[in-house]
Amino acid sequence: MRLRPIKIMRVIARLNIGGPAIHVHLLTEGLDEYGFRSRLVTGRISPDEGDMGYLFESASVKPIVIPELQREIRPLLDLKAFWKLLRILWRERPDIVHTHTAKAGTLGRAAAILCSLLRFSRKIRIVHTFHGNVFEGYFRPLMSSLFILIERFLAWKTDFIIAISETQKQELCRKYRIAPPEKVRTIGLGFDLGPFLGVSKWKGRFRKDLGLDGEPLLVGIVGRLVPIKNHRMFIDAAGLFLEQNPGLSVVFVVVGDGELRRELEAYCREKGLEGHVRFCGWIKDLGPVYADLDVLVLTSDNEGTPVSIIEAMAASVPVAATDAGGVRDLLLGKERGAPLKGNFLIGERGVLCRKNDARGLTEGLKYLLNLKDPEKGRLLESSRRFAVDTYGRERLLGDIASLYRTLAFQAPFPKATEFLE
Repeated sequence: MRLRPIKIMRVIARLNIGGPAIHVHLLTEGLDEYGFRSRLVTGRISPDEGDMGYLFESASVKPIVIPELQREIRPLLDLKAFWKLLRILWRERPDIVHTHTAKAGTLGRAAAILCSLLRFSRKIRIVHTFHGNVFEGYFRPLMSSLFILIERFLAWKTDFIIAISETQKQELCRKYRIAPPEKVRTIGLGFDLGPFLGVSKWKGRFRKDLGLDGEPLLVGIVGRLVPIKNHRMFIDAAGLFLEQNPGLSVVFVVVGDGELRRELEAYCREKGLEGHVRFCGWIKDLGPVYADLDVLVLTSDNEGTPVSIIEAMAASVPVAATDAGGVRDLLLGKERGAPLKGNFLIGERGVLCRKNDARGLTEGLKYLLNLKDPEKGRLLESSRRFAVDTYGRERLLGDIASLYRTLAFQAPFPKATEFLE
């Protein structure tokens, strides 16, 4: 007689380009070796989003796709998605439902709660990961307040909530009062960082693809072109930097795509920057991009733990970013930064400026681009070591496996004997 695999049903709204899709792929594919059997349920991406469904092309068990599970709030489609989720849970009988992102977290947890009530003799354990939140910067105050109330109710019925940074945990527990601290576990994201540790072999390829002559400095931003990422701040900072440093040859690159692309391209033309800011669209293989970047920038108004910063640190690229969500946990370090002229902080692993402060970001960029060895070497070595030690694949799988086992054998349901076969 032996233990049967613990059945996990993972739910995410869509596999659009970004950290959450990479994260759920790693968990879904990697936890089998730890004694789990995972199924992924996902929805469909919006027309203007990049698709990371290719991650599962070689998977032995393909994701279950619910077309009605989408990013936008559409009551009729959301109700259909909920009904389909409920039917899947009833059929699959998972031991644990683990939801990711806001829409999937709402519908998936509600379906798990109802399924447990209908199967009153067998409780489904529920875990939810906040990759970010929609409480600030997405909706009007009244709608944001409604979402907070919904999250508080769902948190009451959730066994564990996962925050992906300590800053995010403090926000969930203290600022928004979603759940008490004892219910919230901090488990950072995890990735296969191997491809980013050896990017030097691609040096020069991205510059060649861009048709760049000479050796201009390359400053880039990687992410979806959506309002919350605030690419206008990146463009404003580019204009200020070029104005203040007319003798420097610098090209600013925007890697990514989305609903705001045309608007942002028009904004560049309006500011006379079309020759200095390049829009590259989605790039599947980011190794050559990081190999040639001199600085990675992030300008978001709201973040969880941005994967672009972790990838850049693993690739030894300096980072300048806004103080959004868990970004300060990535960049500042134990000393929490030292102020410079009041406009940005110098952390152990990068520089941090205020949200929507293009001038502070400009000063931070200038600081990083002027760094000399050995100071630059210390910053890059600290960043690289931190990324590998904190956000590696095995660390994530071990942490999640431990949490799942705690839940699976927790009295009163399900009983430990249920896992014997």
